[in-house]
Amino acid sequence: MVARSIFWTFLFVFTATSWAQDGTIYPLEAPDEPNAIPLGTGGVEDQPAEETWFRQWGDPMARNITTATLTPFLPDPEKATGTTVIVAPGGGFRWLSMGNEGWEVAEALAKQGITAFVLKYRLHPTPESLDEFRTSMERLPMPPNDASDNEQNTPPQRPRSNLTNQLEDAEAAYALIVERAEEWGVDTTNIGMIGFSAGAGLTMHSTLNSETMDLAFIGPIYGGLNAVEVPENAPPMFNVIAADDFLFHGEFGLIESWHKAGVPVEFHLYQNGGHGFGLGNPDRTSNRWFDAFIHWLEVNKFLKVASEE
Repeated sequence: MVARSIFWTFLFVFTATSWAQDGTIYPLEAPDEPNAIPLGTGGVEDQPAEETWFRQWGDPMARNITTATLTPFLPDPEKATGTTVIVAPGGGFRWLSMGNEGWEVAEALAKQGITAFVLKYRLHPTPESLDEFRTSMERLPMPPNDASDNEQNTPPQRPRSNLTNQLEDAEAAYALIVERAEEWGVDTTNIGMIGFSAGAGLTMHSTLNSETMDLAFIGPIYGGLNAVEVPENAPPMFNVIAADDFLFHGEFGLIESWHKAGVPVEFHLYQNGGHGFGLGNPDRTSNRWFDAFIHWLEVNKFLKVASEE
């Protein structure tokens, strides 16, 4: 496969946790994940540490992930639409915000009759000890905007160009969903993917480079907006970012690329919300983006069963 020549700033940023006054990192015992299905995509080269978890801003985070998994969140059969979404949490490819950008989003989708799957993809190594991890975090530069009001803003990370593992994990997740479609009530013509920050980067990377995934729609949430070469048969896009997100620099290249290619695109630039807001924060205009996303799915006939009942 020949990857398209595209550089994504947002593939390489931290997400899901605040870089504000008291975003203390606490150790967390790994939670039970009884429904997580190993994807069998292998490990991570030069990764001596085992998977560990921590908590920041009340959200559970996983790092040093070497075994990719997929966790199903199935809707009530009476509400199921067949529409399916792969959810990719963010974390700068160094950790994953499994709570506010993974499980919570999947649960919200399932309540809408959408079959959701949280993709816990492999990550780049971080220091084994939590203290060393904290220290590595403290050495990172602060974001350019003011994070003093506890908005979800996080510092950028140096670029990492190799997303081979992550793309393999996304492709394996898609293949597993198709393979078990009948069991899970999946309409294989109606599988989409949404991701947050780095997860938005993985969503776009999969859209631009995968030769095995046939996504019906995509939703990059607070990712970068660099212009791209739009592939043939590109899926419709729903895109969200806040104006006070440190990733937003007044650029609309990605949106323009989709528009010029004649592919349906909906773009929401919210007044505020910062970065890493997940389903939303109170008293921010970005707080209702999820409602807009569900409406977009309905209007574009991606929730055909639900809208016809």
